[in-house]
Amino acid sequence: MRHAELKLDDAVVMIATAHADYAVSPLVGRSTGGGLYLLVDDVRAIYRAAVEAGATAVLEPETTEWGSERARVLDPEGHEWSFGSYEPGGSW
Repeated sequence: MRHAELKLDDAVVMIATAHADYAVSPLVGRSTGGGLYLLVDDVRAIYRAAVEAGATAVLEPETTEWGSERARVLDPEGHEWSFGSYEPGGSW
């Protein structure tokens, strides 16, 4: 089993590979209907790194109509990861 930890100040999120053959929601259009959204400084760099590491491209980096950047990939187990410059709860 592999895992990683993301830490920001006192908040830590640990993610791990599945240890069984769990059902993962399929991609319908451009989403599985659920996943993680990460606020990042450089959407394009994170997207490129994810794809180079084996993620499947779903939504190439784009500028939204409200002026933020976003992109989306599926990790090798089919889980959805979105990256963006939009800060939820912030102003646009």
